[in-house]
Amino acid sequence: MERGQIVLEHTAVEEEQELWQEDGGDYHGWFCVRTDPFPCPATGCTFVAEFMTAAHLILVWQELDDINLLRHAARARDVGRNPRVTGYRSEFGPSASYYAWVAAGRPVHGVKAHT
Repeated sequence: MERGQIVLEHTAVEEEQELWQEDGGDYHGWFCVRTDPFPCPATGCTFVAEFMTAAHLILVWQELDDINLLRHAARARDVGRNPRVTGYRSEFGPSASYYAWVAAGRPVHGVKAHT
């Protein structure tokens, strides 16, 4: 690992409903990262995301300049997903605070194998 390198650890979740659910917060006015559509990497899953998600929940940040929001947007840019930071609205779908996700152990629905 090099200095300044971002290391992301993920916990694969087979049944995310048991371990991770929408946390019920009212996130109107918070921020999320909209992207070009991309498929869930879990084998056999047909979910297509249009936002940065974890276990199919839209991750939201309270501050527009949150360093973690900016890092995730940069990562989406680096893999060609055309990220755009936007204000979250409940019509977008179920959401969870980025920090609640971190506290839950960063569960995800599937992790794409590196080849």
